[in-house]
Amino acid sequence: MSQIVTGSIATDHLMVFPGRFTEQLVEGQLDKVSLSFLVDELRIHRGGIGANVAFGMALLGLRPVLVGAVGADFADYRQWLDAHRVDTSHVRVSESLHTARFLCTTDAANNQIATFYAGAMNEARHIDLSAILDSCDDAEIIVVCPDDPGAMLRHTRACRARGFPFAADPSQQIARMPGADLRELIDGARYLFTNEYERSLLIRKTGWGAEEILSRVGSWVTTMGPKGAIIESSGQPSVSVHAAIERRKADPTGVGDAFRAGFFAGIAWELAPERAAQVGCVMAALVLETVGTQEYDFDPGDFKVRLAAAYGTDAADEVAGCMSSATVASAKENA
Repeated sequence: MSQIVTGSIATDHLMVFPGRFTEQLVEGQLDKVSLSFLVDELRIHRGGIGANVAFGMALLGLRPVLVGAVGADFADYRQWLDAHRVDTSHVRVSESLHTARFLCTTDAANNQIATFYAGAMNEARHIDLSAILDSCDDAEIIVVCPDDPGAMLRHTRACRARGFPFAADPSQQIARMPGADLRELIDGARYLFTNEYERSLLIRKTGWGAEEILSRVGSWVTTMGPKGAIIESSGQPSVSVHAAIERRKADPTGVGDAFRAGFFAGIAWELAPERAAQVGCVMAALVLETVGTQEYDFDPGDFKVRLAAAYGTDAADEVAGCMSSATVASAKENA
């Protein structure tokens, strides 16, 4: 079975401001803000939510199919993803636009101010997911990550038309998309993903209460940073998963993407959602400890140790067995 991940593919320009953004805001003058932050660091990394999620899933032994739009400058990035077992054969290359850029400044309190240039991502709406589903008819789930809004809607329509289960992850695009589009995007999703703030914004913009949304999706996963995650399903008690223990804090960029990668790997292994979220939380800790969304170290043995420390030996043993099976399957595929 394969997993299809649709979403943004971008280059991340990550900067660090040694002070606090809030200390630079002047009360009574927030209607005409003019600020420039002198940063101490600039690091350029591979990123994009779709690519980050697919990358993490591949590290866990899966062979995700990445679907998105990029520019002609994607060649080196493609080699990197291909080398890490992400299938990029269905990535669309624009003839005129650059690959998307994400520019993000993080302050001393881990607050972030970001700007996103869509570039070639605007052409994602021209991708025919139905044709891709024809060639990947064993797909067990399609993960619809933030992307060009038109593309996101087109992808979910293709999933419904073909009867393929999908996960809706509107996150950053909730602010951009009108309520009617958001309602269409999430309706019928097997999984819905938001963080705490996005959850409230989604409720406000759709006009649907939490119970109404839960009645229209299979499960709603809300990530809460250092408080972990909550999994809700209509008519069922919610499940809380505490965050894994991080060894240090470097940069929060991409933490949510890593959580999703771990969660969907767990679902692919047919683990219970709670256990899948635990895998996601450990993956999130790895990214939190690293600057860059795809630069974290992944060692299966250490991963098991960290699972055991956070969630017990039963969790570690169950996941380790799944990871071993995935590694064997990967070796056979490459033979």
